[in-house]
Parts: sequence; structure tokens; C-alpha cells
Amino acid sequence: MTFKKYLGDSKMFEYDKHFRDCQQLHQPFIKAKINPQHGNYFIQIDLVTCNYKFSKNDHSAVQKMVESENNFLKSISEPEIQGYNITSDLAWFDGVSKNNVDFFCNCLYDLTQND
Repeated sequence: MTFKKYLGDSKMFEYDKHFRDCQQLHQPFIKAKINPQHGNYFIQIDLVTCNYKFSKNDHSAVQKMVESENNFLKSISEPEIQGYNITSDLAWFDGVSKNNVDFFCNCLYDLTQND
């Protein structure tokens, strides 16, 4: 079985299993779930499972990702990201488009793989 970089639209027990897998493999826990209020994705990344902390450069890179997503959302006449928060070991984003959820989650994962 191959490791999934993130888990999307799953049941709670699947998220729990993925979290435990992330802990064992020292990988970030990333989940994406549709927010029924607006139909776009709520994405969360938890770095406790991999002993990684977002650096200032990581914060800047994530901020650019949010700005890029907001520009995309504006271009298709959808509301911007509803909210987001970035700390050293946890971040969440509410309102990532269905078109970009895979790219967004993969970029978050890839950020944590840089040394």
C-alpha cells in the first residue's frame, strides 16, 4: 500500500487511520473536506505527526499559495478563501476550489519535504 499525501472527503475512522499512518511514517497529516456552506474545500495540515515546523520561508510560500488561490477564485467569480490560519505546526484554509484542492494539498506536503 502506498502512502497518500493527503486524505479527502473521508469518514472519521479513515482520517483516524491516516493520522496514525502519518505518525508511524513521520509524515504531515493533511486532510481536505468539502465545506457544505460554500461547496469548496476546508484543508488542514498538522505537522505534529512529522516533527516539522513551518519556517518564515514556509509561511511566505503558503501565503503566496493563498494569494494565488484567491486570484483564481476571483477569476471564476467565486468568493475568496473564507479564512485561514498558519502557525508553526498547524494550518487550515477554508474555501479552496475543487479545481485546485489536489494541487494545494500536494504543495503543502512538498513544502514539508524540503530540508
